[in-house]
Amino acid sequence: RKFEMGRPAALCKLGHKRVRSVRGRGGNMKYRALRADAGNFAWGTEHVAKKVRILDVVYNATSNELVRTKTLTKNTIVQIDAHPFMQWYTKHYGIELGKKGKKGHGAEEGKEAPEEKKSFKVIGNQKKRAANQKLDTTIEEQFQTGRLLACIASRPGQSGRCDGYILEGEELAFYKRKLEKKKK
Repeated sequence: RKFEMGRPAALCKLGHKRVRSVRGRGGNMKYRALRADAGNFAWGTEHVAKKVRILDVVYNATSNELVRTKTLTKNTIVQIDAHPFMQWYTKHYGIELGKKGKKGHGAEEGKEAPEEKKSFKVIGNQKKRAANQKLDTTIEEQFQTGRLLACIASRPGQSGRCDGYILEGEELAFYKRKLEKKKK
């Protein structure tokens, strides 16, 4: 019977975007992502989502083969580009992320001050936000490398998109342990 038919797995890979549409039952369309290189990733604690590049596949609970072949499936742990989130953080809080030393931070901030003029209202809003803000140290370390660990929440072979969320807190600690174990 036609309704019992199965199809081969999409096995979406990391690469330049390539999506094919597939007709499903009832005339509905599925979008098979055969390759994907970017996605919409959310930063849960900050309530912000940005379209970012996926840089690498680092962990998959199903199989190490999927990591080796850079296959994107649901719940795959990937490394994403941190720069769109860094730019948002700077604009929202007036604090630059990813600076390694405190001395370098002050010297560079002195250079940038004449370039960008801000109104007193904007400066006041940023100071008020920054007073209540506390960034997790593990995430701050990731911003210094320019890469964030994220989890894919969508199903690329079904929806044609590769969206997800940035790992934080307990979940981040869990996957960091897994990656350390894998390195040994």
